[in-house]
Amino acid sequence: MPFRKYRQRREYLEKAVGRGFHKKLLIFNGEIVGQIEHAPVEVSGYPILDNNVVVMNCIWVLRKAKGHNFGTQLLKDMIESEKDADGFATIALENHESPWFRKWQMEKLDFKSLDSIKVAHKTKHREQTFSIHLMWIPNKKKVKPPTLDKEKILNGENFCLAHPLYCPQTCRGSILETK
Repeated sequence: MPFRKYRQRREYLEKAVGRGFHKKLLIFNGEIVGQIEHAPVEVSGYPILDNNVVVMNCIWVLRKAKGHNFGTQLLKDMIESEKDADGFATIALENHESPWFRKWQMEKLDFKSLDSIKVAHKTKHREQTFSIHLMWIPNKKKVKPPTLDKEKILNGENFCLAHPLYCPQTCRGSILETK
């Protein structure tokens, strides 16, 4: 990725790839129609805290591939490939304008909300409040669930330009504020 705007993504991948980061593409009829990206908590893109949790950074399936349960298949593949994890965490958004990471979509994949924080963007759509949920699927019985570092989540994320909580390189400090 030679472009300067991808610097943060490149830096994230350099840190994460050798330490358990996985990105799997879903190919259907010769075309990429979905993907899942996950990593151990210590190199995940989100400020989720725990020792033996795998964090799903991203999952998507194109609308034209709808109806094949591809999202469920991608999630099952992640769970199968990470059998030793205590569980799986991600974030979800509620009442956010983005079509990605919606809470109901994560619930459809069997994630449950553990905690949430109500926020607003400091510069874009300031009047719109939305919630960021810590989502969880336990993989073992009687495991302690992870926690969300609420202060760090206010900074947004920088591992993906297309993410609804993306914070560009030019930003300093938090892009979100609690409501």
